[in-house]
Amino acid sequence: MIEESDNLDHRWTQLRAMLMKQFGKKPDLNAILFLIGIQELGKGISNFTKEEKQDLMHIATCKVFSLSGYYELSHVDGDGWPHYRSVKPIPFANLKEQDKMLRWHIIEYFNQLDAA
Repeated sequence: MIEESDNLDHRWTQLRAMLMKQFGKKPDLNAILFLIGIQELGKGISNFTKEEKQDLMHIATCKVFSLSGYYELSHVDGDGWPHYRSVKPIPFANLKEQDKMLRWHIIEYFNQLDAA
């Protein structure tokens, strides 16, 4: 289990370093979710309201967890915002385990982008 954790930490550090090169500063987890949300919305960067920023992070969370079948895209509304529905419950985990699960899914999201 320690090797898995070390590998995840290494991959997470690499991802953050790559994003730092691209954006000029090392993003935290929330900033990365925000970036994924913007990517999934597909409208580019603009001045988002606080509520829209929260919605973008929610879109990102659903998108990355869709990689393991926890969510699926339900529809895109008239304004172009994607909506997801829960397919199966995310297993209960403590905060540290939740963080690892989310980081793993984010890494996989970027791996799939690179492969596309």
